[in-house]
Amino acid sequence: MKKYYIRTFGCQMNVNDSQKMAGILKSLGYEPARDWKEADLILVNTCSVREKPDQKVLSALGEFKKVKNKNPDAVIGVCGCLAQRAGYEILQKAPFVDMVFGTTNIHHLPQLLKEAEAGNKAVEIIEDIDQSETELDRYPTVRDNRYTAYVTVIRGCDKKCTYCIVPYTRGKERSRRIGEVIQEVKWLVDDGVKEIHLIGQNVTAYGKDLGDVRFYELLYAVADVEGVERIRFTTGHPRDLDEETIKAMADIPQVCEYLHLPIQAGSDRILKAMDRGYTQKEYLEKIELLRKYIPDIALSTDIIVGFPGETYKDYLETVKVLKEVEYDQVFAFKYSPRPGTPAANMELTENPEDVGKRLSDLINMQKEITFKKNREYENKVVEVLVEEQKEDELVGRTRTNKLVHLKGGHNLLGELVKVKINKVNRFSLEGELLQQLV
Repeated sequence: MKKYYIRTFGCQMNVNDSQKMAGILKSLGYEPARDWKEADLILVNTCSVREKPDQKVLSALGEFKKVKNKNPDAVIGVCGCLAQRAGYEILQKAPFVDMVFGTTNIHHLPQLLKEAEAGNKAVEIIEDIDQSETELDRYPTVRDNRYTAYVTVIRGCDKKCTYCIVPYTRGKERSRRIGEVIQEVKWLVDDGVKEIHLIGQNVTAYGKDLGDVRFYELLYAVADVEGVERIRFTTGHPRDLDEETIKAMADIPQVCEYLHLPIQAGSDRILKAMDRGYTQKEYLEKIELLRKYIPDIALSTDIIVGFPGETYKDYLETVKVLKEVEYDQVFAFKYSPRPGTPAANMELTENPEDVGKRLSDLINMQKEITFKKNREYENKVVEVLVEEQKEDELVGRTRTNKLVHLKGGHNLLGELVKVKINKVNRFSLEGELLQQLV
């Protein structure tokens, strides 16, 4: 039996694509390799949001090339966003790569693999949207976590943020019909999944291209599936987060009290240059509305430091938002120019050498805020979905997406349990098992 190894870079959409590719390979008779060195097929699923993942991909390919010394017939493939944007460039830099394909034709993997195994270069990068891409949804996912699962509900993005490559690598927004989503959710529940994570580049824009459905309606439909214990969704654009969706979040018991809502920058001047379509005030009004309906909601966000033209005064506006909102978690990055985006032609910040320090300072501020938020959980009783067992402890997450390590209990994988938090760390919680929920 042939073995495969998939290395994934990037967002939850890439993770879900890799899980689907694993499902395709399982249907072809492949089994997962414990290590890339024993694989007959290596797939590198790539991200192109920032420059660093690009570099990591080329570095990984240089290492994976060694597999051909042991197994000359081994196939190495590159797919995903970087492949969509620069597939032929990858072939020039890594001519030993046998297969390259983009983001909308993953379902062609069986044919491409057959071509590569015959000794030919299997290259298929489709510029337009492949109208048959929904065939991918028919394949099962192969997941490391048996109890939580991603479900793609919308692909692509219609926003034109000036720094973002996603509209060019993933295309325009394409929503799946509710019936198709619900069918996949039912399959997952039958497979033992308890938590459904609805995903998309802009998940809260779901249904706008269909004309007859909205995202909040999808939330209610998923919640009606028997066996769904929890629902999360990622990532939404602030402009598309409306009050109806927030009300649904508060009304549906399965929807977790957690939301990732990217702000990217706190300065109105920079937000305008990014073409984000909202001001700091408008963003904070959304946060206020969320906390009105869901007082205990945990929040996370994305922040770009050093966007072209950012001054120290602009940076301080971002710090102001950080301190006012008090996010539970922040994903902060230094601005990375992406070829083909409008921002790539903009002048850099007034003091580019200061960007690294600003980023470091912001991350340190957030570490203290995260620790402060975690301390609020001390001696609290929380609901935890047990996802993993590590030696003598169980690992799971709260509804607010806090990682919890707990002692006690056996055969509780996939179960919802009550846990009393007795120790708080900077990035996780520790507790003792009180009872299993029915």
